[in-house]
Amino acid sequence: MDINEIQSIIPHRYPMLLIDRVIEMEPLKRIVAIKNVTMNEQIFQGHFPGAPVFPGVCIIEAMAQAGAVLLFREVPDRDSKLLYFTGIEEARFRKPVRPGDQLRLEVTVLKYKMGFAKLRAEAYVDGQLVTEAVISSALADRPK
Repeated sequence: MDINEIQSIIPHRYPMLLIDRVIEMEPLKRIVAIKNVTMNEQIFQGHFPGAPVFPGVCIIEAMAQAGAVLLFREVPDRDSKLLYFTGIEEARFRKPVRPGDQLRLEVTVLKYKMGFAKLRAEAYVDGQLVTEAVISSALADRPK
């Protein structure tokens, strides 16, 4: 799935669209997505000058967006819905992510029922686990 297909599923846009490609997907079960981290990211202007590190919160958001593609793809009226974070548990940041790294985001559905989901998410760089978390979300009507 390329960036155009991703944008047809989730509402995120620059500078908050944090996934570039989907390379594997089992509907409502598992997704693997890619985020290429480049020095062109606006966040590096202030995090940190001279020693850029991709913020952990952005990695969590990228994992959540991969999960949103996985879940939202199956929602027939997704243009009238949003998927909100409802919880982040067990978050661990194991290694810093820097410009030039490629994040491999692996997200697995632990529970999904009536618009509520619990996902296990992991991010890897060069095969090494850099971030992990359990993310909860809920489907809601988009405000008019």
